Amino acid sequence: MEKKTTNYLSISKKEPAGKQFFCDEIVEGDETILLVDDEDIIIEVVTEMLESLGYQVLSVQSGKEAIAVYKKKVDIIDLIMLDMIMPDMGGKETFNRIKQLNPGVKVILASGYAINGHITEIMERGCKAFLQKPFSMQGLSQKIREVLDGE
Repeated sequence: MEKKTTNYLSISKKEPAGKQFFCDEIVEGDETILLVDDEDIIIEVVTEMLESLGYQVLSVQSGKEAIAVYKKKVDIIDLIMLDMIMPDMGGKETFNRIKQLNPGVKVILASGYAINGHITEIMERGCKAFLQKPFSMQGLSQKIREVLDGE
């Protein structure tokens, strides 16, 4: 009696699409990131994290400063990391104004609060990603690469 074999998964000779990261992998880059957060300690720690990953960091502590710096340095800023909750001009208004300057801007929204209606609305309007604070070095590095590489 002849034994039948059945292939359940087809074999592909194609290369996997895009970069794939393992959950504990730290990935680096050399782009310029505009970091926007109103808390000194967050600016200090996240700047150190980003620089250790190879990024150039411009940091500001308000939405108004972010818009001014973005207008002056739009040609060199590859990504904006934007805090959601800030005095005077919060993340939502800052995002809206920067989006008017450059509809294709790449923004990662960061917040210590869970995703709510405002964050959902910003994500639907074209914000590329959301990071829940506190975040790990691995999570930060992978999210940045996903956004910058367009995945």
